[in-house]
Parts: sequence; structure tokens; C-alpha cells
Amino acid sequence: MTDRSAAPLDDPLPGPLDEGWEPVATVAPWTRVLAPLLSAWGWLTNQLAAERERWVLWIPVGFGFGAVGYFWLPAEPPWWSGLAAVVGASVLLAGLRRWLAGVVVALGLLVVAGGFLTAQGHAMLVAAPVLARDIPSATITGRVMAVERRPGAVRLTLRDPTVSRLKPEETPAALRIRVSDKHPPPPPGALVRLRGSVSPPQPPAEPGAFDFQRRAYFMGLGGVGFSVGAAEVIDAPPVTGWSRVTVVFEQLRGYIAERVARTIDDPVEASVTTALLNGEQFAIPDPTMESFRNSGLAHLLSISGLHVGIAAGILFYVVRALLAAVPYVALRWPVKKIAAVFGILSALAYTLLVGAPLPTVRSVLMTGLIMGAVVLDRDPLSMRLVAFAGIVTAAMDPEGMLGPSFQMSFAAVVALIAAFEGGGPMAAWKRDLGWFGKALLYVGGIVLTSVIATLATLPFSLFHFQQIAFYGVLSNMIAIPVTSFWVMPWSLIAYALLPFGLEAPAVIAMNWGDRVVIGTATFFGGLPWASLTVPAMPAGGFAAVILGGIWLCVWTRRWRWWGLVAVLGGLATPALVDRPDVIVSGDGKVAAVRSASGRLSLSSKTEGRTAETWLQRDGEPQPADPWPQAGLSADGRLTCDALGCLYHAAGRRIALLRLPDALDEDCGAAEVVIAVFPARGCRAPLVIDRWRLRREGAHALYVETGGIRVESVRDGRGDRPWTGRR
Repeated sequence: MTDRSAAPLDDPLPGPLDEGWEPVATVAPWTRVLAPLLSAWGWLTNQLAAERERWVLWIPVGFGFGAVGYFWLPAEPPWWSGLAAVVGASVLLAGLRRWLAGVVVALGLLVVAGGFLTAQGHAMLVAAPVLARDIPSATITGRVMAVERRPGAVRLTLRDPTVSRLKPEETPAALRIRVSDKHPPPPPGALVRLRGSVSPPQPPAEPGAFDFQRRAYFMGLGGVGFSVGAAEVIDAPPVTGWSRVTVVFEQLRGYIAERVARTIDDPVEASVTTALLNGEQFAIPDPTMESFRNSGLAHLLSISGLHVGIAAGILFYVVRALLAAVPYVALRWPVKKIAAVFGILSALAYTLLVGAPLPTVRSVLMTGLIMGAVVLDRDPLSMRLVAFAGIVTAAMDPEGMLGPSFQMSFAAVVALIAAFEGGGPMAAWKRDLGWFGKALLYVGGIVLTSVIATLATLPFSLFHFQQIAFYGVLSNMIAIPVTSFWVMPWSLIAYALLPFGLEAPAVIAMNWGDRVVIGTATFFGGLPWASLTVPAMPAGGFAAVILGGIWLCVWTRRWRWWGLVAVLGGLATPALVDRPDVIVSGDGKVAAVRSASGRLSLSSKTEGRTAETWLQRDGEPQPADPWPQAGLSADGRLTCDALGCLYHAAGRRIALLRLPDALDEDCGAAEVVIAVFPARGCRAPLVIDRWRLRREGAHALYVETGGIRVESVRDGRGDRPWTGRR
């Protein structure tokens, strides 16, 4: 036997290899499967490690998804569930603190749990009675906290109301009452008494539609209604505390609207000027608003980042220039930092003046951070500013995250920062250009900004409004410079002159720019194919767009473009979605069926808000021919008589009854019976009567090969505090 231990280290070991044998590798089958997975995992971890500075940007994303998760639940969770989730994630984080991957996962769970707890806690804090039934006539007393001027009416928000036919424990904390403009509106802060009718906030018009009932719950509104006469002002002590501040700014908004109306004769121009000064869009006529939407300029009427940034920027540069003009001050004081403080104060004042809507709160937070960075000599432009503003605004109003205002505002800002982050080549080009080149570069910047903002907000416009504006880039190229360099500077001058009653020249000059903006909206909004209405985007497609967009904007390496696949896939979903064949409103007063042409045919010639929502979500601006009073419809799908109608599609029959006398015949012949009255004893396989409609809300029916699929509003919302008890 050879002594291997005695062989020199540099000599080959004797054995089969010396005799010409070749080694045979034995690979286990599971290794062949795991190798690609391990390779992919290694590549993924390398990508994540390279982007570790961007990890913090996912904190507001996780926080937001936690809040949204609370609203998606089909039933209200126990009060302790959010707190338990936060505690559990905290314990897990402490236990995994020595393992980096475990810390990341645990921290992510903690952030999501924090968003869930915030939304749940907010729902508990705003909890207040909501009307459970209609009250057709009652004496209502309450404190006027908001006055919204509208065409033909004024809408009052009454706090701490009393209703003659309600017990105190059943009375909501606030009511919104519509009063005819034939009567002078009461001043904000006044205690008023009126005679009117109130109802619970309206639930969604169909499954998946906008939920005003939920929005009203988080706004503190427990009912809406109208007055049959003037509001009588009652002597009462004035409001105090923070309510006094709210009343003062509400009075100031009314004062601005009154002064503008006295200065500008044209009601359309006056309403647009007022909207840009005090944030009230309600007085703008519907045709004008439609033109702004179709032209892609509606964002100019919503006080948000553009207006706050311009207002703060103008005051910043004006104060800086004035201070720099004084040599003693310029040489001894930090002029730039003082100007930044004035910019912060102007943003705060502007936000309070326009009522502090959620996009404006986001804008003032970001403006404050930018100006604060100037004070602290830091870089003011960063995606982390958006992350901070997102967490704060989401914590202030978690339910507002579900609305278009919040989503479109953040989408535009995030997309713009992601596109221009790091300065890009424009900053270098600008230094080497003359005034003409800089002007061209500015125009190019407006075009690029408009394109990016339009593309970023397009999915949200599709989901919430089912609309695409094709000329938005062109219209914004005209309207944004006019607003930035003419309208907003004159608005600041008007603010300064208002206390002295000398604002008329500034308001008139401001209105000249408003005319250009209105004319731009009217021109582009009236062009052929100015806008396109498409079917409502499903929730799954919307989620894919959001996740893909976040992935695209947060990361900086090539793998960011994976998000584009999810975005494009989500944008394609409206073309693939199935729309209902039959829709019936929650009160049973309005119904619609799908004609052979694919369009909805309404049971009533008069289109109310419910029917308008159905048509909008269907992607059709106009309905098909209404139901026949008697006989057969033009497409042969609908047969009607005095007792009701019978709808035929794909071999299925659905009865829509008007009177109980039709029960005996149709309950035995139809697969689904829909009745606006109680249908006890009906033998049909599925009965949707008055009680079921009141209990479950609007219904949508889909005629499919295997049968008829039914969805109700309650199926999507579940049993939550804002859904009411019926």
C-alpha cells in the first residue's frame, strides 16, 4: 500500500487518475431545479443592494397599502386588530434584528400594520351617527360652518344640528343642506333654523362605483338634504377656538367671491377667477367645467401643487429681491433664508384660504420642506420629500387616499421628480445657452412636463372618470405659462389689496389671463376627438397600474422598466372588462338593460345622477332608446306592458316588475325577478325585491353562458360603519 501521507505536496496523488480514468460528476435532480432559482435570487439581492438608498421610499407605499387594506375588508375588524398587528410586527422586528433580510421583512410588516392602524383609528375618531332613513319634513337648526355657492343654489354645512324628528343620540354631527339662491345665504358662523328634508348619504350607484357614503362618513356628514325656504338666523354666542379660525377663513372666501362678482360682470369669468382665488369650483357652470375636463385643464381649477408652488415661489423671489436691494440688509442678514421663511408662511396662508384640500396639504408640506432645505442649506429636490408628504397626508386623511384628487396629485409629482431627478442634461445645457436658447429650453420643459404629467395621471382619469383628454399637452402649453406668469402674480397682488378694498385693478388684470385659459379650454375641449370615454377600469387593473408605476418611479436601475409591463397590462383591462347586462338602482326607481347594440337602455327618459354614473362607467355618453311603454323594443330583447317588462338575452329571462299583479305569471317564467315592492312567495330561482334592494343596494346582473351572475353594492363593501344599517 502506498503511503500517501509521505508523498511530496507537489507530486500528483497516485490512483485511478494516473491510469487514464476520467472523473464522472454526479448531480442530484433537485440541484438542477434549485440552481436557476438560486441564481435569480442572487441577482435580485444584488439589485436590491445596489438600490439600498431607495429602500426608504417604500415606507409610504407600505403605509398606504396598509390603510387601503383596512378599507378593502368585507367586515369591520375588531378594535384591537390594528394595534395587535403593530405590536406583533414590532416583536418580530426585535427578534430578527441581527438578520438583515429579516429586519427588512419585519419592518415592511410594521409599516403596513401602521397604515392599517391609522386608518382604523381614524374611522373610530370620526364615528358619528348617520341617518338611517329619509326624513321628508323637519325643522333643522345648526351652525353654518361652510357656504358653497353653486349655480341656482347655495349649499350649507351645518355643525351640531338638531332635527325635530330625531332623538339627540340619532342626530348626525353635521348635515349638508341645499338652499335656493333666491334667498340670501346666511353668514358663516351663524346659527340658523330652516324647514327641509334630509336623507342618508347616497351609496354607490352600482357595484364598484364611487362611494359617497364612505366619503361623507369620514367628512363627518351624516345626512344631506334641501330647504323649502330661507334660512332664519338665530341669535347665539359666536363660535370659539379652532372653529373660529375656520369661520374666519370661510368668511374671507365669501368676501373674495363677493368682490370678484362686483368687479367682473361675466358670470363664467367671475366663477373661474373666484376658483383660482379662493378654491371654490362649485359656481363654475357645467359646460365650462366640461370644457376644462375635455381639454385636460381641469387641474388648473383645483388648487394644488402648481398654485401653491407658484405663490410661494413668487413671494420668495420678491422678498429676496427687496431685501437684497438694501445694502445694509444684504450684507448682514441671511436674505435667502428669510425669503424662504416668507415662502413657507405664504404657502400656509394660501392653503388655509382655499380650504386645505388634500392635494394642497401635500403641496404645502413639500413646499415647506423645500423652503426648509433652503434655510438649512440642503438639497431641496428629492423623492424623499414626496415620501414624507405622502405619509403625513395619508395619516391625516386615510380615506382620502382612495379619491382621485390625492392619487392624481401624487402621481404627477412622483413621475416628474423621477423623470428630472438628478438634474439631467437640461441643467448643463442651460448654462451654455443665451436668452433665446433658454426660452426654447423653457418651452421644451413645459412640453415634456405636460407629457409626463398627462401620462402619469391618465390611469387615474380612466379609473375614476373613464375619460382620456387627447389635447391635454397642447392646451397645457398655452394655459400653464399664462397661469404661472400672469394669473398667479396678479392674484397675489389682489390678495395684498383686498384688505384696503383696492383689488379691482388687479382682479381685472388677472381676469385677462383667465379669459385666455377659458378660451383655451373651450377651443381644445370643443375639437373633434377632444376626449374619449372608455369603460370603467377594474380594480385589479388599477392595482397593477399603481404597483407598476411605483416600481418604475422608485428604482433607478434598468430593472425599473419591468414596471412598465404592469402599467401597460393594467391600461388594457378596460377593453377586457365585462359590463353588466342589467342594472337596478338601490331604490328600484331606475333600471337599465343592455340592448343588442351593446349600449344601455334606461327605464326612464329623465337621466338622473344614478343613470349618468351608469353611462359614464359604461363608456357611453348617450344611452340607447328608452324602454317601450308597451310592446317590443327595437332590438327585440325587451317586452313591456303596464305590469312590467321581460328582458331576453342569451336564452335567459329576467323580469322587471312594476306592479304586484305580475308576480303570478313572471315568477314561474323568469329566472330572475326584480321588483320595487315586496315579492313574498315568488317562486323564481332568484328574487330581488324592495327589501333586498334596501338591504344590499344597487344590483348588477351579468348574463353568461353558465347562468346569471349577480353582484350587489354590499358584496363589494361588506358591513362597515359607513354602510349604514337597514
